[in-house]
Amino acid sequence: MLLINVNIVAKFCKVKMTKERLCLECKGKLRGRKDQKFCSDYCRNAHNNKLNEDANKYVRRINGILRKNRRILEKLNPKGKETVDGITLAEEGFNFHYFTNIYKTQKGGIYYFCYEYGYRKLENDQYILVLKQDYVK
Repeated sequence: MLLINVNIVAKFCKVKMTKERLCLECKGKLRGRKDQKFCSDYCRNAHNNKLNEDANKYVRRINGILRKNRRILEKLNPKGKETVDGITLAEEGFNFHYFTNIYKTQKGGIYYFCYEYGYRKLENDQYILVLKQDYVK
């Protein structure tokens, strides 16, 4: 019985042996470019959406909270500057843990912003609501 290595035979016959390339999403056979990973745009999009699904859920949830906070501030502050009770904000569903940026004044006051609408805690559970001015960065 004669044993022959497949690679030696392939080199001898100058035939390159290739293994079948499969789509990463549907496992269908790939045709065309050697670096191709997906058989179609649909499979590429489906695969990438699955990879990013957890991160997208988290980001969507946080963005939803921020948008809700902004809507509440906009509703309670139609004139650009208003004072409200903390209870009023809480009853509307405002979440104080989420904001887009912080602005510290020269006197040490801290304003929390949800996009262009901001607030600052005052005494006796009062909050001053403001609209961001051009000089606030």
